[in-house]
Amino acid sequence: MSPLAYRLMAIAGVVCISFAPILVRAAEDAGDLTIAFFRSLYALPFLALLYWKTRSRDERPRRSRLIAVASGVFLGLDLTFWHASIGEIGAGLATVVVNMQVVFVALIAWVLFHERPGRRAIALLPVILLGVFLISGAGTADAYGDSPALGTAQSLLSAMFYALFVLLLRESGRGHVSPATGPLLDSTIGTAITTLVIGLVFTSDFSLAFSWPVHGWLILLALVAQVVGWLLIARALPNLPALETAVLLLGQPMLAILWARLLFDEAMSTSQWFGVGLVLAGLVIFSLRKSEAPKEP
Repeated sequence: MSPLAYRLMAIAGVVCISFAPILVRAAEDAGDLTIAFFRSLYALPFLALLYWKTRSRDERPRRSRLIAVASGVFLGLDLTFWHASIGEIGAGLATVVVNMQVVFVALIAWVLFHERPGRRAIALLPVILLGVFLISGAGTADAYGDSPALGTAQSLLSAMFYALFVLLLRESGRGHVSPATGPLLDSTIGTAITTLVIGLVFTSDFSLAFSWPVHGWLILLALVAQVVGWLLIARALPNLPALETAVLLLGQPMLAILWARLLFDEAMSTSQWFGVGLVLAGLVIFSLRKSEAPKEP
């Protein structure tokens, strides 16, 4: 395929996942964990069908597949907190803050794998954190959201769990060839199991009952974001330059802010807008960092 084809594929994928927080908010009457469970459950048949056609190319051992399933546990926790933050701070701002996962990935990889981020990336941390502080609405009376500080904290927790999901999913595919649907299917199984257990044991508003039109939004969420969007991105991004990849992925929160403004009239304060600008600019530059590999003794 040509670079243009990969670029268009990536753009289409980013547009698809940008609607995820919008569809979550449309289905908010179902409850945060109910949404997290059913978006995974409804995605499984489609992912399984796609994987069945390419299963002969999956060379991963059982251990790698189990790690991919374990990554879905953290994705389930990520979705739980992220869905909750959307209700507190809005679809646009919650999506901006959760993209802090890029920073958490770097920090966790530094601690666990000694993949030290470059000096430029470390210097950007205060700028990004200042942006998050402004998004939280601290010290302002006109900040958007029912509880901006709580929503920001929930989004940050979501970003941390998403970073753990990314690192485990990366580890599950290290050194083995597999179709893109293989790890995604395994992790989605882990996500469905995790959200089902948390919903049944720890919450009172979790429901397995089918209702319309809420489950129509959940089916659309599973297909558009969970299946089509991420498969397009997984196919296209490895074939694009790093700068383009970073900019394209940050199109998700930018588009989410646009959709949230148009569809739900989410109007941020001036300081929150400034915070969004700091976070997005910082994340673009941070994503282009070069890790300093540990020196051989």
